[in-house]
Amino acid sequence: MLDRHEASDADDSRYLARGPRVAIRAVTREDGAEFTRLVRASAELHHPWLSMATTDAGFATYLDRLESGPHLGLLVCLPEAGDGIAGFVNLNNIVRGGFQSAALGYGAFASTAGRGYLREGLGLVLDYAFGPLGLHRLEANIQPGNAPSIALVKRHGFRLEGFSPDFLFIDGAWRDHERWAVTAEMRARP
Repeated sequence: MLDRHEASDADDSRYLARGPRVAIRAVTREDGAEFTRLVRASAELHHPWLSMATTDAGFATYLDRLESGPHLGLLVCLPEAGDGIAGFVNLNNIVRGGFQSAALGYGAFASTAGRGYLREGLGLVLDYAFGPLGLHRLEANIQPGNAPSIALVKRHGFRLEGFSPDFLFIDGAWRDHERWAVTAEMRARP
């Protein structure tokens, strides 16, 4: 687990958790211009793995989805760099009751990719999901050719649980995905 401290100063109150280099906070409407600019600049990095909002209208639709359903959109931010956005992590389709589960979606932005910010941020999100949110299981569906994404979840203790052909419609085609998952108990193991 990452060494982190909870947000304690007034300046840190917007963060749900903070690590040595990054912090996580909820996405807001005020993030639209920076988020869509970063998505557009990261098109090559994300292709063909993700389809994301590139316009103000697309960002508004994304936020409406987050606000209207059982979803939580989080940003991985750089507090020491003016709260710049390094990536995002979404907890989608949160199901309570006996399931206590969510589907995970995430991505780094090209301007900060390869520096370990998303790795640290995902660790904070996992701690938050299995701690204050009280979830038991998170699943990440990843296209088999997306080696960096698979390496990221492996580093965080996810296990491969299956294969889903034609699982998600991304970038104009139905894409196969591997199902990777982690539970609170798996995360707690040394």
